[in-house]
Amino acid sequence: MSDTHDQPAAHPPLAGVRVADLSRVLAGPYATMLLADMGAEVVKVEQPVRGDDTRAWGPPWAGAADSRSGSHGAGESAYFLSVNRNKRSLAVDLKDPEGLAAVQDLCASSDVVIQNFRPGVIDRLGLGYADVSARNPAVVYCSVSGFGPEHEPAARPGFDIVVQAESGLMAVTGPAEGPASKVGVALTDVLTGLNAAVGVLGALMRARTTGRGENISASLINSTLSGLVNLTQQALVTGSEPARVGNAHTTIVPYQVFPTADADIVVAAGNDALYQRLCAALDRPDLGGDPRYATNPGRVEHRVELVAELSRTLRSRPADHWMDVLVAAGVPAGRVRGVLDALRNADAHGDDVLRTVEHPALGPLELVRAGFRMEGTPTPLAAPPLLGQHSRDLLDELGLDGARIDAMIKRGAVHQADLT
Repeated sequence: MSDTHDQPAAHPPLAGVRVADLSRVLAGPYATMLLADMGAEVVKVEQPVRGDDTRAWGPPWAGAADSRSGSHGAGESAYFLSVNRNKRSLAVDLKDPEGLAAVQDLCASSDVVIQNFRPGVIDRLGLGYADVSARNPAVVYCSVSGFGPEHEPAARPGFDIVVQAESGLMAVTGPAEGPASKVGVALTDVLTGLNAAVGVLGALMRARTTGRGENISASLINSTLSGLVNLTQQALVTGSEPARVGNAHTTIVPYQVFPTADADIVVAAGNDALYQRLCAALDRPDLGGDPRYATNPGRVEHRVELVAELSRTLRSRPADHWMDVLVAAGVPAGRVRGVLDALRNADAHGDDVLRTVEHPALGPLELVRAGFRMEGTPTPLAAPPLLGQHSRDLLDELGLDGARIDAMIKRGAVHQADLT
């Protein structure tokens, strides 16, 4: 068998798939960005004056004030840039009859439609699943919401922090003796975006072979509850609430943050063999031979005493020393890093995290690639679009003539970014 690197590059797996992205903020745009990273053509439909909400979610902004930015002269928001690469922007007013008709045609000619409008609104626009599938029976249609379609009360709004609270995620996050805390990123949206993308991919496979479409729902609440994995099952098994343990683990010891002489590190001895390696690396044979700590259940039972002994040893030397020792011994360990430090460190160590694209208003722009990589398959790479950057081209592709497009732009039903 020849080496993979000798094979010709394959087409991206979703080449030829068109996605009409009627979503905004994070969960939907994250899902469509993942599809775009696999080669799908994603058309991002935005409101022509302000665009996606996240275009205004700053500071911070990338770049100085620029009339071409589509962000009211403030540059491009870091938030928007994080989830909208590899897309084309169609900025059109859905209250305008011609604009709405164009988007209806876009959805009817797309393989996938993803939206996160409030229930009822999308149907009134003639863009709901029933209307789109009537014109395109093979369409894969995905609705993203905070709380699912059967939730009562209906149409309840659900931003990330609300769902972190309602799902139990907040209750299990934070110090044991302190208040519940939200996770530092909008994790409920990220989980929902991943679930939406997985559902779409599965339905696309079937649609390509049977012509049968699908109506998918992905909610923040269900995505987060399923994403709590062992903690939800622990609650069901015990009939009680999981404890909040801060930077430790409810059922594995040692698996937590430890202070060293100069910085914090994490040690994750996830089984008995790794615990023995840890004891040897720390030159603590007494801890390795202590019958109280021989098995993980014993270590959990005697957590306080064991953690105190490990902490005393780890405080004796700086983080660099312990990282060298632990990594050499095969013990899972890591430094507690800031985000920028983590990005630079990962890229420097060959993790291939960062990509640089040429942005039409900002010039060279660093972005973080998706968490997966396909060997031998080219990954599309285009900068996140300016608001309405592709409006004229997309409307032309949908069959509108130049005079109609000009008229729509003139009356404000369509925004076309100025690229001059």
